Amino acid sequence: MRAEAQAYADQINAALALLRRFLDWDRALRRLDELNARVEDPTLWDNPKAAQDVMRERQRLETAINATRAIEQELSDTAELIDMADAEGDAEMADEGVAGLKALAARAEGDKIKALLAGEADANDAYLEVHAGAGGTESQDWAEMLQRMYARWAERHGMKVEIVDYHAGEQAGIKSATLLLKGENAYGYAKTESGVHRLVRISPYDSSARRHTSFSSVWVYPVIDDSIEIEVNESDLKIDTYRASGAGGQHVNTTDSAVRITHVPSGIIVASQNDRSQHKNRATAMGMLRARLYEAELQKREAAALSDYSAKTEIGWGHQIRSYVLQPYQLVKDLRTGVTSTAPSDVLDGDLDPFMAAALSQRVTGEKVEVEDVD
Repeated sequence: MRAEAQAYADQINAALALLRRFLDWDRALRRLDELNARVEDPTLWDNPKAAQDVMRERQRLETAINATRAIEQELSDTAELIDMADAEGDAEMADEGVAGLKALAARAEGDKIKALLAGEADANDAYLEVHAGAGGTESQDWAEMLQRMYARWAERHGMKVEIVDYHAGEQAGIKSATLLLKGENAYGYAKTESGVHRLVRISPYDSSARRHTSFSSVWVYPVIDDSIEIEVNESDLKIDTYRASGAGGQHVNTTDSAVRITHVPSGIIVASQNDRSQHKNRATAMGMLRARLYEAELQKREAAALSDYSAKTEIGWGHQIRSYVLQPYQLVKDLRTGVTSTAPSDVLDGDLDPFMAAALSQRVTGEKVEVEDVD
Protein backbone atom coordinates (compact mmCIF):
# COMPACT_ATOMS: atom_id res chain seq x y z
CA MET A 1 0.00 0.00 0.00
CA ARG A 2 1.28 3.47 -0.88
CA ALA A 3 2.81 5.48 2.00
CA GLU A 4 0.00 8.04 2.29
CA ALA A 5 -2.66 5.33 2.46
CA GLN A 6 -0.61 3.38 5.01
CA ALA A 7 -0.33 6.46 7.22
CA TYR A 8 -4.11 6.86 7.27
CA ALA A 9 -4.55 3.12 7.90
CA ASP A 10 -2.14 3.30 10.84
CA GLN A 11 -4.07 6.25 12.26
CA ILE A 12 -7.35 4.35 11.94
CA ASN A 13 -5.91 1.20 13.52
CA ALA A 14 -4.58 3.25 16.45
CA ALA A 15 -8.04 4.74 17.03
CA LEU A 16 -9.64 1.28 16.80
CA ALA A 17 -7.14 -0.17 19.27
CA LEU A 18 -7.91 2.59 21.75
CA LEU A 19 -11.65 2.05 21.29
CA ARG A 20 -11.34 -1.68 21.92
CA ARG A 21 -9.17 -1.08 24.96
CA PHE A 22 -11.57 1.50 26.35
CA LEU A 23 -14.60 -0.70 25.79
CA ASP A 24 -12.81 -3.81 27.12
CA TRP A 25 -14.00 -5.47 23.91
CA ASP A 26 -14.75 -9.03 25.05
CA ARG A 27 -16.46 -7.83 28.22
CA ALA A 28 -18.48 -5.29 26.21
CA LEU A 29 -19.75 -8.01 23.86
CA ARG A 30 -20.82 -10.19 26.79
CA ARG A 31 -22.47 -7.25 28.50
CA LEU A 32 -24.41 -6.33 25.35
CA ASP A 33 -25.73 -9.90 25.14
CA GLU A 34 -26.86 -9.63 28.77
CA LEU A 35 -28.59 -6.30 28.14
CA ASN A 36 -30.32 -7.60 25.01
CA ALA A 37 -31.67 -10.51 27.05
CA ARG A 38 -32.95 -8.12 29.73
CA VAL A 39 -34.71 -6.00 27.13
CA GLU A 40 -36.65 -9.09 26.06
CA ASP A 41 -37.83 -9.62 29.66
CA PRO A 42 -41.48 -8.39 29.90
CA THR A 43 -41.00 -7.48 33.59
CA LEU A 44 -38.24 -4.97 32.80
CA TRP A 45 -40.59 -1.99 32.76
CA ASP A 46 -42.01 -2.83 36.17
CA ASN A 47 -39.26 -0.49 37.35
CA PRO A 48 -39.21 2.37 34.78
CA LYS A 49 -36.06 4.04 36.11
CA ALA A 50 -34.07 0.80 36.07
CA ALA A 51 -35.44 0.06 32.59
CA GLN A 52 -34.30 3.45 31.30
CA ASP A 53 -30.82 2.83 32.71
CA VAL A 54 -30.70 -0.53 30.92
CA MET A 55 -31.85 1.00 27.63
CA ARG A 56 -29.28 3.81 27.84
CA GLU A 57 -26.42 1.43 28.59
CA ARG A 58 -27.52 -0.91 25.81
CA GLN A 59 -27.74 1.94 23.29
CA ARG A 60 -24.30 3.28 24.28
CA LEU A 61 -22.63 -0.13 23.97
CA GLU A 62 -24.44 -1.08 20.78
CA THR A 63 -23.54 2.23 19.14
CA ALA A 64 -19.86 1.97 20.10
CA ILE A 65 -19.56 -1.68 19.04
CA ASN A 66 -21.35 -1.18 15.72
CA ALA A 67 -19.30 1.94 14.93
CA THR A 68 -16.06 0.06 15.63
CA ARG A 69 -17.08 -2.89 13.46
CA ALA A 70 -18.19 -0.59 10.64
CA ILE A 71 -14.85 1.24 10.61
CA GLU A 72 -12.93 -2.06 10.65
CA GLN A 73 -14.92 -3.36 7.69
CA GLU A 74 -14.62 -0.12 5.72
CA LEU A 75 -10.86 -0.01 6.39
CA SER A 76 -10.46 -3.56 5.11
CA ASP A 77 -12.58 -2.92 2.00
CA THR A 78 -10.84 0.36 1.14
CA ALA A 79 -7.33 -1.05 1.65
CA GLU A 80 -8.21 -3.96 -0.65
CA LEU A 81 -9.56 -1.50 -3.24
CA ILE A 82 -6.33 0.55 -3.18
CA ASP A 83 -4.15 -2.57 -3.53
CA MET A 84 -6.27 -3.73 -6.45
CA ALA A 85 -6.12 -0.30 -8.11
CA ASP A 86 -2.33 -0.15 -7.70
CA ALA A 87 -1.97 -3.65 -9.16
CA GLU A 88 -4.04 -2.65 -12.18
CA GLY A 89 -2.36 0.75 -12.54
CA ASP A 90 -5.63 2.60 -12.02
CA ALA A 91 -4.32 5.81 -10.41
CA GLU A 92 -7.73 7.48 -10.29
CA MET A 93 -9.31 4.63 -8.35
CA ALA A 94 -6.31 4.48 -6.02
CA ASP A 95 -6.60 8.22 -5.33
CA GLU A 96 -10.29 7.79 -4.53
CA GLY A 97 -9.38 5.03 -2.11
CA VAL A 98 -6.81 7.22 -0.34
CA ALA A 99 -9.38 10.02 -0.06
CA GLY A 100 -11.78 7.49 1.44
CA LEU A 101 -9.16 6.45 4.01
CA LYS A 102 -8.57 10.09 4.90
CA ALA A 103 -12.29 10.60 5.57
CA LEU A 104 -12.45 7.33 7.49
CA ALA A 105 -9.51 8.41 9.68
CA ALA A 106 -11.37 11.58 10.61
CA ARG A 107 -14.49 9.55 11.39
CA ALA A 108 -12.54 7.07 13.50
CA GLU A 109 -11.02 9.91 15.50
CA GLY A 110 -14.47 11.40 16.09
CA ASP A 111 -15.93 8.06 17.18
CA LYS A 112 -12.96 7.51 19.48
CA ILE A 113 -13.55 10.83 21.26
CA LYS A 114 -17.29 10.14 21.60
CA ALA A 115 -16.54 6.78 23.17
CA LEU A 116 -14.04 8.31 25.58
CA LEU A 117 -16.75 10.67 26.83
CA ALA A 118 -18.52 7.93 28.74
CA GLY A 119 -17.54 8.87 32.28
CA GLU A 120 -20.09 9.15 35.04
CA ALA A 121 -20.52 12.92 34.65
CA ASP A 122 -19.03 13.55 31.20
CA ALA A 123 -22.37 14.46 29.64
CA ASN A 124 -23.07 17.11 32.29
CA ASP A 125 -22.75 20.88 32.08
CA ALA A 126 -19.58 22.23 33.70
CA TYR A 127 -18.27 25.00 35.89
CA LEU A 128 -14.90 26.36 34.81
CA GLU A 129 -12.90 28.58 37.17
CA VAL A 130 -9.95 30.73 36.12
CA HIS A 131 -7.61 32.19 38.75
CA ALA A 132 -4.72 34.57 38.11
CA GLY A 133 -1.37 33.63 39.61
CA ALA A 134 1.18 35.92 41.22
CA GLY A 135 2.31 38.78 39.02
CA GLY A 136 -0.34 41.47 39.30
CA THR A 137 -1.67 43.03 36.12
CA GLU A 138 0.29 40.74 33.80
CA SER A 139 -1.14 37.49 35.19
CA GLN A 140 -4.61 39.02 35.59
CA ASP A 141 -4.62 39.95 31.91
CA TRP A 142 -3.57 36.37 31.11
CA ALA A 143 -6.44 35.03 33.24
CA GLU A 144 -8.89 37.12 31.22
CA MET A 145 -7.38 35.80 27.98
CA LEU A 146 -7.99 32.25 29.24
CA GLN A 147 -11.56 33.12 30.22
CA ARG A 148 -12.19 34.36 26.69
CA MET A 149 -10.47 31.29 25.17
CA TYR A 150 -12.80 28.87 26.97
CA ALA A 151 -15.87 30.98 26.22
CA ARG A 152 -14.94 30.94 22.52
CA TRP A 153 -14.30 27.18 22.61
CA ALA A 154 -17.71 26.57 24.19
CA GLU A 155 -19.45 28.82 21.66
CA ARG A 156 -17.77 26.93 18.80
CA HIS A 157 -19.42 23.79 20.15
CA GLY A 158 -22.85 25.40 20.41
CA MET A 159 -22.73 25.70 24.19
CA LYS A 160 -24.28 28.46 26.24
CA VAL A 161 -21.84 30.38 28.44
CA GLU A 162 -22.81 32.20 31.64
CA ILE A 163 -20.55 34.16 33.99
CA VAL A 164 -21.38 32.99 37.51
CA ASP A 165 -18.67 34.86 39.39
CA TYR A 166 -16.28 37.64 38.35
CA HIS A 167 -13.56 39.59 40.14
CA ALA A 168 -11.89 42.28 38.06
CA GLY A 169 -8.17 43.08 38.30
CA GLU A 170 -6.97 46.38 39.70
CA GLN A 171 -5.83 47.80 36.35
CA ALA A 172 -6.78 45.20 33.75
CA GLY A 173 -7.83 41.58 33.40
CA ILE A 174 -9.40 39.51 36.16
CA LYS A 175 -8.35 38.09 39.50
CA SER A 176 -10.79 35.21 38.99
CA ALA A 177 -13.94 34.21 37.15
CA THR A 178 -16.27 31.23 37.06
CA LEU A 179 -18.03 30.25 33.83
CA LEU A 180 -21.01 27.92 33.53
CA LEU A 181 -20.75 25.94 30.29
CA LYS A 182 -24.08 24.46 29.21
CA GLY A 183 -23.98 21.90 26.43
CA GLU A 184 -23.53 18.26 25.46
CA ASN A 185 -20.46 16.68 27.09
CA ALA A 186 -19.29 20.04 28.45
CA TYR A 187 -17.62 18.44 31.47
CA GLY A 188 -16.27 15.48 29.51
CA TYR A 189 -14.27 17.76 27.23
CA ALA A 190 -13.38 20.60 29.60
CA LYS A 191 -12.20 18.40 32.49
CA THR A 192 -8.92 17.87 30.64
CA GLU A 193 -8.12 21.59 31.02
CA SER A 194 -7.72 21.62 34.81
CA GLY A 195 -4.22 22.75 35.72
CA VAL A 196 -1.78 25.64 35.46
CA HIS A 197 -1.38 27.48 32.14
CA ARG A 198 1.79 29.46 31.33
CA LEU A 199 2.09 32.45 28.98
CA VAL A 200 5.33 33.89 27.55
CA ARG A 201 5.08 37.20 25.67
CA ILE A 202 6.30 40.77 25.36
CA SER A 203 4.25 42.49 28.03
CA PRO A 204 1.93 45.27 26.80
CA TYR A 205 2.23 46.71 30.32
CA ASP A 206 6.04 46.99 30.27
CA SER A 207 7.35 50.25 28.81
CA SER A 208 10.70 48.55 28.19
CA ALA A 209 9.01 45.85 26.05
CA ARG A 210 10.59 43.01 28.00
CA ARG A 211 9.48 39.39 27.80
CA HIS A 212 7.31 38.24 30.71
CA THR A 213 6.12 34.85 31.93
CA SER A 214 2.67 34.66 33.54
CA PHE A 215 0.68 31.88 35.15
CA SER A 216 -3.03 31.25 35.69
CA SER A 217 -4.89 28.18 36.85
CA VAL A 218 -8.02 26.51 35.52
CA TRP A 219 -10.30 24.25 37.52
CA VAL A 220 -13.24 22.34 36.01
CA TYR A 221 -16.02 20.43 37.77
CA PRO A 222 -19.42 19.08 36.67
CA VAL A 223 -22.86 20.48 37.34
CA ILE A 224 -24.89 17.89 39.23
CA ASP A 225 -28.62 17.49 39.70
CA ASP A 226 -30.75 16.55 42.69
CA SER A 227 -30.58 12.85 41.81
CA ILE A 228 -26.99 12.81 43.07
CA GLU A 229 -26.94 12.99 46.85
CA ILE A 230 -24.07 14.97 48.36
CA GLU A 231 -24.35 15.54 52.09
CA VAL A 232 -23.19 18.96 53.27
CA ASN A 233 -23.34 19.92 56.94
CA GLU A 234 -24.25 23.55 57.59
CA SER A 235 -21.82 23.56 60.52
CA ASP A 236 -18.98 22.96 58.05
CA LEU A 237 -19.75 26.11 56.08
CA LYS A 238 -18.50 29.68 56.36
CA ILE A 239 -20.81 31.99 54.39
CA ASP A 240 -19.86 35.56 53.46
CA THR A 241 -21.78 38.17 51.51
CA TYR A 242 -20.25 41.04 49.57
CA ARG A 243 -21.03 43.50 46.84
CA ALA A 244 -20.95 42.20 43.30
CA SER A 245 -18.29 43.46 40.92
CA GLY A 246 -18.40 43.52 37.16
CA ALA A 247 -18.57 45.65 34.08
CA GLY A 248 -21.35 47.84 35.41
CA GLY A 249 -25.12 48.10 35.75
CA GLN A 250 -27.50 49.55 38.28
CA HIS A 251 -27.15 46.66 40.76
CA VAL A 252 -23.35 46.39 40.69
CA ASN A 253 -21.69 47.51 43.95
CA THR A 254 -24.97 48.69 45.48
CA THR A 255 -26.12 45.69 47.56
CA ASP A 256 -24.42 42.78 49.31
CA SER A 257 -26.03 40.26 46.97
CA ALA A 258 -22.94 38.20 46.13
CA VAL A 259 -22.31 35.06 48.20
CA ARG A 260 -19.08 33.21 48.99
CA ILE A 261 -19.19 29.80 50.70
CA THR A 262 -16.17 28.11 52.25
CA HIS A 263 -16.36 24.39 53.02
CA VAL A 264 -14.05 24.31 56.02
CA PRO A 265 -13.12 20.57 56.08
CA SER A 266 -12.00 20.51 52.43
CA GLY A 267 -10.97 24.14 52.00
CA ILE A 268 -13.15 24.42 48.89
CA ILE A 269 -14.37 27.96 48.17
CA VAL A 270 -17.18 28.82 45.74
CA ALA A 271 -18.89 32.11 44.96
CA SER A 272 -21.80 33.45 42.96
CA GLN A 273 -22.78 37.01 42.07
CA ASN A 274 -24.65 36.44 38.82
CA ASP A 275 -28.11 37.15 40.28
CA ARG A 276 -29.47 40.28 41.92
CA SER A 277 -30.95 38.15 44.70
CA GLN A 278 -28.70 37.06 47.56
CA HIS A 279 -31.00 34.08 48.11
CA LYS A 280 -30.58 32.90 44.50
CA ASN A 281 -26.82 33.47 44.60
CA ARG A 282 -26.62 31.38 47.76
CA ALA A 283 -28.57 28.57 46.09
CA THR A 284 -26.24 28.72 43.07
CA ALA A 285 -23.15 28.69 45.28
CA MET A 286 -24.49 25.69 47.23
CA GLY A 287 -25.02 23.88 43.94
CA MET A 288 -21.44 24.68 42.94
CA LEU A 289 -20.17 23.41 46.30
CA ARG A 290 -22.05 20.13 45.94
CA ALA A 291 -20.63 19.83 42.42
CA ARG A 292 -17.08 20.41 43.67
CA LEU A 293 -17.46 17.80 46.40
CA TYR A 294 -18.92 15.36 43.87
CA GLU A 295 -16.07 16.06 41.44
CA ALA A 296 -13.55 15.35 44.21
CA GLU A 297 -15.19 11.96 44.75
CA LEU A 298 -15.24 11.29 40.99
CA GLN A 299 -11.54 11.92 40.77
CA LYS A 300 -10.85 9.30 43.43
CA ARG A 301 -12.50 6.73 41.19
CA GLU A 302 -11.15 7.81 37.80
CA ALA A 303 -8.15 6.40 36.01
CA ALA A 304 -4.69 6.63 37.56
CA ALA A 305 -3.70 9.23 34.98
CA LEU A 306 -6.12 11.63 36.58
CA SER A 307 -4.30 11.56 39.91
CA ASP A 308 -1.72 14.02 38.62
CA TYR A 309 -4.40 16.67 38.39
CA SER A 310 -6.60 15.67 41.34
CA ALA A 311 -5.65 18.63 43.46
CA LYS A 312 -4.86 22.26 42.87
CA THR A 313 -1.19 23.06 42.94
CA GLU A 314 0.82 26.23 43.26
CA ILE A 315 0.12 28.55 40.35
CA GLY A 316 3.67 28.85 39.14
CA TRP A 317 6.69 27.31 37.46
CA GLY A 318 6.93 23.52 37.44
CA HIS A 319 3.19 22.87 37.73
CA GLN A 320 1.98 23.96 34.28
CA ILE A 321 0.13 21.60 31.95
CA ARG A 322 0.50 23.81 28.88
CA SER A 323 2.73 26.66 27.71
CA TYR A 324 1.68 29.40 25.30
CA VAL A 325 4.63 31.25 23.73
CA LEU A 326 3.90 34.41 21.75
CA GLN A 327 7.45 35.83 21.71
CA PRO A 328 10.09 35.38 20.32
CA TYR A 329 8.34 32.58 18.36
CA GLN A 330 4.80 31.22 18.12
CA LEU A 331 4.05 27.90 19.83
CA VAL A 332 1.55 26.27 22.16
CA LYS A 333 2.77 23.03 23.75
CA ASP A 334 0.89 20.61 26.01
CA LEU A 335 3.32 19.24 28.58
CA ARG A 336 1.25 16.12 29.28
CA THR A 337 0.73 14.81 25.76
CA GLY A 338 3.28 16.64 23.63
CA VAL A 339 0.60 18.06 21.30
CA THR A 340 1.69 21.39 19.80
CA SER A 341 0.27 24.21 17.70
CA THR A 342 2.20 26.88 15.81
CA ALA A 343 -0.89 29.10 15.71
CA PRO A 344 -1.37 30.47 19.26
CA SER A 345 -3.89 33.00 17.99
CA ASP A 346 -6.16 30.15 16.86
CA VAL A 347 -5.75 28.33 20.17
CA LEU A 348 -6.53 31.48 22.15
CA ASP A 349 -9.60 31.88 19.94
CA GLY A 350 -10.90 28.51 21.12
CA ASP A 351 -9.19 25.92 18.89
CA LEU A 352 -8.63 23.45 21.75
CA ASP A 353 -10.01 20.19 20.37
CA PRO A 354 -6.64 18.55 19.48
CA PHE A 355 -5.34 19.18 23.01
CA MET A 356 -8.51 17.85 24.63
CA ALA A 357 -8.63 14.76 22.40
CA ALA A 358 -5.03 13.83 23.22
CA ALA A 359 -5.59 14.33 26.95
CA LEU A 360 -8.73 12.17 26.87
CA SER A 361 -6.84 9.41 25.07
CA GLN A 362 -4.03 9.57 27.60
CA ARG A 363 -6.51 9.02 30.43
CA VAL A 364 -7.46 5.70 28.85
CA THR A 365 -4.00 4.48 27.91
CA GLY A 366 -2.26 5.82 31.02
CA GLU A 367 0.81 6.35 28.88
CA LYS A 368 3.19 9.05 30.07
CA VAL A 369 4.99 11.19 27.51
CA GLU A 370 8.33 12.79 28.26
CA VAL A 371 7.84 16.39 27.16
CA GLU A 372 10.28 19.25 27.64
CA ASP A 373 8.83 22.69 28.30
CA VAL A 374 9.57 25.54 25.93
CA ASP A 375 11.67 28.56 26.85
